[in-house]
Amino acid sequence: MALAYTKDSRWRNRAEFVTGREAIVAFLSRKWDRELDYRLIKELWAHDDNRIAVRFAYEWHDDSGHWYRSYGNENWEFDADGLMRVRHASINDLPIRESDRKYHWPLGRRPDDHPGLSDLGL
Repeated sequence: MALAYTKDSRWRNRAEFVTGREAIVAFLSRKWDRELDYRLIKELWAHDDNRIAVRFAYEWHDDSGHWYRSYGNENWEFDADGLMRVRHASINDLPIRESDRKYHWPLGRRPDDHPGLSDLGL
């Protein structure tokens, strides 16, 4: 997965700034160690030339069993080889009850027939 980013890729995720593939891998490892049973839905918002904007929502729980739905927007910029060189992510975490979860597919890829963000009113 790290090979999808330029060697000097720059990320902003919430208030954290990360530069370079190795730092991105370390960041993602920390993130996924904390955000358990992670399930994500993204929708394309806009694109032009080498830039893409998406909106997303994902559900996860921490190691205490508290559930969250995290909402946000990402802006991506790619180099001439199609590698991501810049990523800006703005994310808000909403605590939810387990009974309020909307993503119930088994871990892994979202099934093709599962509703998207707009369908779910998110």
